[in-house]
Amino acid sequence: MALMMPTSGRAQESTRVASTAQAVTLNQALEAAWQRSLEASESRGRFARSQADQGVTQSWLAAAPAVSLGQREGLAGAPPASRETELGLALPLWRPGQRAAGGQAAQSQSVWGQATEQAERLRLAGRLRESIGALHLAEVELQQVERQVQVLSQLTQDVERRVRAGDLAPSDALATRSEWLAAQSQASVARQALGIQQTYWQLLTGSPPLKLQTIVAPALAQLPETHPELVLASAAVDLGQRRADLARVQRSDSPQLTLGMRQEYPGQGAGSQSSVVVALRVPVGGQVYQQPRIAAALGELDIAQTQAQRTRERLTAEVALAQSQLSLSQTQLQAERERAQLLAERARLIDKSFRAGETALPEMLRALAAAASAEISLARQQINHQTAIARLQQTLGILP
Repeated sequence: MALMMPTSGRAQESTRVASTAQAVTLNQALEAAWQRSLEASESRGRFARSQADQGVTQSWLAAAPAVSLGQREGLAGAPPASRETELGLALPLWRPGQRAAGGQAAQSQSVWGQATEQAERLRLAGRLRESIGALHLAEVELQQVERQVQVLSQLTQDVERRVRAGDLAPSDALATRSEWLAAQSQASVARQALGIQQTYWQLLTGSPPLKLQTIVAPALAQLPETHPELVLASAAVDLGQRRADLARVQRSDSPQLTLGMRQEYPGQGAGSQSSVVVALRVPVGGQVYQQPRIAAALGELDIAQTQAQRTRERLTAEVALAQSQLSLSQTQLQAERERAQLLAERARLIDKSFRAGETALPEMLRALAAAASAEISLARQQINHQTAIARLQQTLGILP
């Protein structure tokens, strides 16, 4: 009876399968998940809004022009047939510095929108990395349980054969069969857990499951300034400053330049008279009404600055924690590898002793269970180690 393959060989096989599996890359999965996400729609909306704002600031007028048409008849002190017709065009004008401030705010909003998209892509990549780890962990656990089912099936057949030959008691056959049935039940549970993870991945990306590939820990030791969340926080501060500057020069009403033509008909056969109308309307004393908008813009700026500081502190702590977890994961992986090798060797020796009739069946079953448990723990720790590397990449802001 082939008891089980050596743990180290099986671990190498698991790593080889994970690295050579033909599937979509993480970058392709991220792009597929991004196209399906609500954040992608929000990003397109932000881009359209920033484009529209930039289009407004490129215009020569602060608002849409207005056409006016008026006519008066029977002017006071004039003959009854007299009338006056006036046609005018009102042109809203930019206040000094308002157009430049608006253009800078629109450009800053565009940069903020791009930074927001990158930060949201990074958060989505984190969800994908966690899902990949959970998916592959479920696959490995199912493979290990199915191997255990095969081992116990072979052991059950061997014990039943020896019971028929009179070498073992019938109770030994019942014990091995119960262990085999228990392993089958565990396989059903593991199969269901894998189905749940596959469904979640399918809903997230709409693409085939992605096999966990062997990745190397990044060489970065500190939080990079190019981290998408740091870039977003900086863009938010700049946007808040630009909006505050715009609020200081912006008024509720814009000055208006009116250009028009006036035509008068005195009546009683007299000829018409035409004149050009030029008028400038400038609102005054609007500072007090602008204070709420300025205060709101300054409040948003203060919030953005505080958020940027807290974001840097949080990311620095997360990087340190991820590096610590990776180091601990490496130590645990080495310990699990040695433990699995020892228990696999012990199981082989007890199997040899059991065949020679020197070891009882319960001791044989306990050795098999211990070796199988150690093998599953090693496979789980291998996935956990790769997940720890992926989490460090995530905290460092590394996109696929």
